[in-house]
Amino acid sequence: MPSIISKFVEVCIFKFEGDRALYLMLHRSKDEKIYPNIWQFVSGTIDSNEPAKVTALRELREETGFQPKAFWALPYINSFYDPEYDSVNLDPMFAAQVPAGSEPKLSGEHDEYKWCSLDDALRTLTWHGQREALRIVHNSIVRGEDGMKHLRLM
Repeated sequence: MPSIISKFVEVCIFKFEGDRALYLMLHRSKDEKIYPNIWQFVSGTIDSNEPAKVTALRELREETGFQPKAFWALPYINSFYDPEYDSVNLDPMFAAQVPAGSEPKLSGEHDEYKWCSLDDALRTLTWHGQREALRIVHNSIVRGEDGMKHLRLM
C-alpha cells in the first residue's frame, strides 16, 4: 500500500512590471538527479520539524536570493504519485510577490530562468498540478480576490 507523505513545498513567484503580471520559471540543471531539464517553480524539501511556510521562505531565498514583499499560502495542495517510493506526495503550495525589476540569483539547482506571461508560464510548466496552482495565483492573488487576504502570511 502506498504511503502518504508531505515532504516538499513549492513556491510560485510573480512580479508586476507596470500593470502586467510576470511569473518566474526556473529550469532545473541537467545534472540534477531528480527531474533534470524541466521548468518549474521554486521547490524544496521540508527539513525535520520545519514548518512548511518556513521551508518555502528558505527555499525561495536559497534558490533565487529573493525576500518577498508579500507571501501567501495557497488554498491548494499539489499531489503526485512517486512510483520509485510507492508514495503519494502532498505538497503545500505558496505564492511570493517580489518587487518590480527583481532578477533572481540562481543556485546550482537551476541553470536558467525566464519571466513569463500567464499563458507562456502555463505552456512552460511540466506538471499539471503546478499549472493549477499558477491559475489560482493568477485568479485569486494577482487579480485581487478578497478571500486571499486571509491566507496572506506576510
